Amino acid sequence: MDFVTSREAERKYGWRNRVGEFLQYYGATVFDPWNKPELRGLHEYGREDAATAAGRESWNFANNPQGRKARALCERQFWETLHIDLRMVDTTDFTIAFCPTNIYSVGTVHEIALCRQQRKPVLLVSPPLEFPTLIKLREYLRKDSKGTRLLRGLEQEVPIKPNPRGIPSLWYMPLVGGEGFFDGFGFDSYRKHFGWKWARLDEQEKNRKIYRPLLPFLEKLTLRLPRKWDHKLQCLVPDDNWLLWDLKPKTSNPRKS
Repeated sequence: MDFVTSREAERKYGWRNRVGEFLQYYGATVFDPWNKPELRGLHEYGREDAATAAGRESWNFANNPQGRKARALCERQFWETLHIDLRMVDTTDFTIAFCPTNIYSVGTVHEIALCRQQRKPVLLVSPPLEFPTLIKLREYLRKDSKGTRLLRGLEQEVPIKPNPRGIPSLWYMPLVGGEGFFDGFGFDSYRKHFGWKWARLDEQEKNRKIYRPLLPFLEKLTLRLPRKWDHKLQCLVPDDNWLLWDLKPKTSNPRKS
């Protein structure tokens, strides 16, 4: 959320909106950091909007009272958001994260680690990452030696690193577990049913094979619990990451006092 191209567009049309709508259709309660639940007695606590990131502009590293005051102010302003987002992780059964390898993210990593520390599943989408506009720009500058040098310098400074197979961070692999990874959402199969208008999300998934789409997995989750590969038994076994309480209602009336 912090380093997306447009926080306003992400809030209105981002992947959270579609996945949230999909889950609610199947009866799930969804905690979305863009639309945090109301808190009794704490109006607007931790709310985020398109202007939230502007608050960090006052940050500086000056080693004087003014610098310390500015840093303390930034810390205090965002504490509520950190608090409520982590509290939402505390109360969820599982967490869904979208982690393209070119986006710097700290809050998402914190929430994933917290969720796994609580022995709850994380479903992480790590999409293939390519830069077709970069390829076109290279071709355009092919005969421009100065422009080519500047582009190469930019690629090193950013850095711009393609990841055509969507291979996630090595640290994520043991943290999340192999069955928790997906290489796309699979929106196309459900777009007509939910009335989703064509957007950049669909453009990114167009004309490529998605081997493990998230939405069909969520749909099957309403019918049966997932399975995972057991290296010792060399077969699929019930995935004990998914401990969902099966609380039976009481069949008799409670004893009156």
